Amino acid sequence: MMTRPLLLQRTLAIVAGLFGIVTLVSGGRVLLGADPGYVVYRPLLVFNTVMGAVYLFTGVRGWFDAQLGRRGALVIVVLNVLMLAFIAWLFLAESSVVARQSVAAMSLRTVVWLVLWAGFRRAARR
Repeated sequence: MMTRPLLLQRTLAIVAGLFGIVTLVSGGRVLLGADPGYVVYRPLLVFNTVMGAVYLFTGVRGWFDAQLGRRGALVIVVLNVLMLAFIAWLFLAESSVVARQSVAAMSLRTVVWLVLWAGFRRAARR
C-alpha cells in the first residue's frame, strides 16, 4: 500500500510529466509552423519548448525522489519567474513584441510550477 507522501509525490510527478509533454507538443507544433493565432515571440517559444523537456525530466526525477523533484521544480520556478518578468517588461514597453496571451500563459506556467514545488517540498519532508 502506498503512503500519503508517496502518493502525493507520484501524483506531482505525473502532473509535471504531463505538463512537460503538453508544453513540448504545443511548442513543437508552433516551431514547425502552426499558427497559434497571436504574435509569437520566438525566444519565448524556444524557451518554453526547451523547458517542456526540463518539465518532463523533473517529473521523471520526482517520481523516484521527492527531493530531486523539489530541487528541479525550484529551478523551474526561478527560470520561469525570470522569463515572466522579462516578457512582462517587453509587453509593457512594446506590446506588439509579446502577446498578452504569452504573458498569461507564462504566468500560468509559473503558478503551476510554484504549486508543484510546494507539493514536492511537502512530500520530501516526510
